[in-house]
Amino acid sequence: MTAPPPLVAADEGVSLPRLRLRRPTDELLALPWDAPLASWRLDRAIFRDLPVGPSRHLVRFVVAGGDVIALKEEPLHVAVHEFDVLRQLEDLGLPAVVALGIAESPEWGTGIVVTDYLPHSLQYRRLLMRMAGASRRTRSRLLDAMASLLVDLHLRGVFWGDCSLANTLFRRDGNRVQAYLVDAETSEVHAALSDGQRDYDLEILVENVAFGLADLAAYLGRPFEEDDPIEAAESVRRRYERLWFELHREDEIVSGDRHAVTRRIRLLNDLGFAVEEIELVPAENGGWLRLRVAVGSRRFHAEELARRAGIVALEDQARLLLNDLREYGAWLEWYEKRHVPDDEATTRWRAEVVAPTLVRLAEAIGPDRDPVQAYCDLLEHKWFLSERDGEDVGLEPALLSYLALGAPAPEAAGIGPDLESDRAPGSRPSTDPLGGLPA
Repeated sequence: MTAPPPLVAADEGVSLPRLRLRRPTDELLALPWDAPLASWRLDRAIFRDLPVGPSRHLVRFVVAGGDVIALKEEPLHVAVHEFDVLRQLEDLGLPAVVALGIAESPEWGTGIVVTDYLPHSLQYRRLLMRMAGASRRTRSRLLDAMASLLVDLHLRGVFWGDCSLANTLFRRDGNRVQAYLVDAETSEVHAALSDGQRDYDLEILVENVAFGLADLAAYLGRPFEEDDPIEAAESVRRRYERLWFELHREDEIVSGDRHAVTRRIRLLNDLGFAVEEIELVPAENGGWLRLRVAVGSRRFHAEELARRAGIVALEDQARLLLNDLREYGAWLEWYEKRHVPDDEATTRWRAEVVAPTLVRLAEAIGPDRDPVQAYCDLLEHKWFLSERDGEDVGLEPALLSYLALGAPAPEAAGIGPDLESDRAPGSRPSTDPLGGLPA
């Protein structure tokens, strides 16, 4: 049996790199891995000119197998380390870009890390610039996403080391924003982090966020006092500390008080965390117990929606869709004057409501927007119409109204509601179980 030909043809005297690809495609295999990334001359059908945030290293994008792939060239030891860390973050189920491969070139002392391009995501500069009329609450929600991401990482023993707005991508997630780590050059994965490691990571985050916002304010020509980037950055610390305390506090409860245990679990579930373990320890004063709770990844509603309906969604998207499913099940029971099992309600909701609605939305939003997020935006539009009219307007009238407006996305400048606009007293409450922080 003859040996297969090399993956790429190398010039005489040039060593081929060691190439590892987790999702090999003809397009990826055909790339000129034997040359430095800066010298690649790619067909316009393959190369994509996409915006890149501040980076110490060269980043380019290509289309392979129908997907957009990011390529980043770094010193070899940095590239190997980042690839390994990103693989570990994926195994831990943490929000980060997915590592697809690495090309190691000892001859040049460089490596090219191959990652997925996160769909429907934006850099903070583009997000805040596109939302030109965004309120301070919108910026606060973006910064809350940064704090939540750092909490998620620290819970799993990940020290980021260079946490900043520039090293983060953002996606709208229902009524919230989800932050994703996109740079793991300095990250480390441990069994657990010490308080000192967490505090140091948080200090880096606050300093980098303040710098990033000040830089953006200068770019937009805004006065320093108007945006106050230092105060905004400090709000990230407060959000982080508040959430970390909520996840780790120990409650003293009366022995036999099951409601207190249930209430604690539900609060954590509302925050998106699945409870992996509860521990009841006798307190020093007899008749009382100390309740300790261990949480898992922040995908409680996403996993429930996938299990019940087979729909893949982000965490807050899933929470909104599950609420929609429950409302539809209750309506079925009222309309048909009978008990409707959960399985039947789920099947009919997906077939009679979600699927046809997504088809109609897809025609309006095009291929570049997230259809599940568009469905969530429709639900929000339906709620606003119902508040205005004082009664539930129904999904079909809301859909016709939403389509007539052009199916707007709030991240488009000047279109649609703010991510968390200032609302009148009596309007819809915040979806954050811990409440909002001052803007």
